[in-house]
Amino acid sequence: MNRAEESQQRPMGGEKTRSILVHSARLTGKICIWLAILLFAVVPCCLAEEKPSAADLVSDGQAIDLTSRRYQGLFKELRLRYHFSPVELDQLFSRVTIKKRVLELMDSQWEAKPYYAYYPLFITKDVIKEGREKIRQYADILQQVEKKIGVEKEIVVAIWGIETRFGKHKGAFKLFQTLNTMFDAYPRRRTFYRRQLVHFLLLCRDNNVDPLSVTGSYGAAFGQTQFIPSSFREYAVDFDGDGRRDVWKSVPDILASIANYLHRFGWVYGAPIYQEIGDELAGEQLRQAYRKGRKGFVEVGAVAETQKIDLPPAPDNKKVTIVGLELKNGKMRYVAGYPNFQAITAWNNSNRYAMAVSELAEKLRK
Repeated sequence: MNRAEESQQRPMGGEKTRSILVHSARLTGKICIWLAILLFAVVPCCLAEEKPSAADLVSDGQAIDLTSRRYQGLFKELRLRYHFSPVELDQLFSRVTIKKRVLELMDSQWEAKPYYAYYPLFITKDVIKEGREKIRQYADILQQVEKKIGVEKEIVVAIWGIETRFGKHKGAFKLFQTLNTMFDAYPRRRTFYRRQLVHFLLLCRDNNVDPLSVTGSYGAAFGQTQFIPSSFREYAVDFDGDGRRDVWKSVPDILASIANYLHRFGWVYGAPIYQEIGDELAGEQLRQAYRKGRKGFVEVGAVAETQKIDLPPAPDNKKVTIVGLELKNGKMRYVAGYPNFQAITAWNNSNRYAMAVSELAEKLRK
């Protein structure tokens, strides 16, 4: 190759090299872009997974900062609106600390058991036997509750048995510490537990109860009724006439308070609680109602027509909900939840709970 030819070939070789470099650069750029996209997609997930729980941010027994804005606001309200003295507040709050286990239990994820695994936790031979004994033992009180409040004794005793095994299991967490732990260190429900803390102090004062002596569940439910403080103040009753509402030791107050709660949510004595409607839902209206849960209401007539069955009317022509209960064989059992069933879900918003109460009551009645 002569110099002229060589000089003509060099530009061609250089152009090819530049083309390769440009192509490589473009390819590298694309790879970098995709890597960046992947990075931005993955990093938030990683960050979300690594987000500390409320329990991770405290230590057990940690002192609560009473000088914080939220506590100063709480103390101001307790002084000015509810007339607690500074001395009273100091005596109550001066040594309050965090209970880490409360936060751990609140943060833990709990998957609802299928009904076939759920109801045996509460409906056992021992519970049925003891429940029947309680009905005999407190027959006079329960008769008065039925007459004055209008809720069947078997339902009242079933709830009593499921909640605390007739008073045996009321919870061992110090309630005042629990409420302060949730108010101070559980931001997601801080407003709710601030309100419960105020209700708790008021109910203790009104009923001559030492706030530091009360124990309950990690969710701040207490007594043999397992009321939260606001529910106690709204629904607990003094049925024995001693001037206090005692859901800890007074059986008349306990049974009447359970009945009063259901009564206030529309319980009708002698009305249906639930009705079987089959192992399949025949129409889309019923399937949609089932998916909506407690908020899915259907006319009784529509359920009867769709499922080709006879159903009793609901009080005041109210609507029913569609409840699905899991069976061991993988199939479903569907029932119509009447207004009385819905009153039980106002106590505990789980359909499984309401069904367990209903079926335990049936066994107590037999």
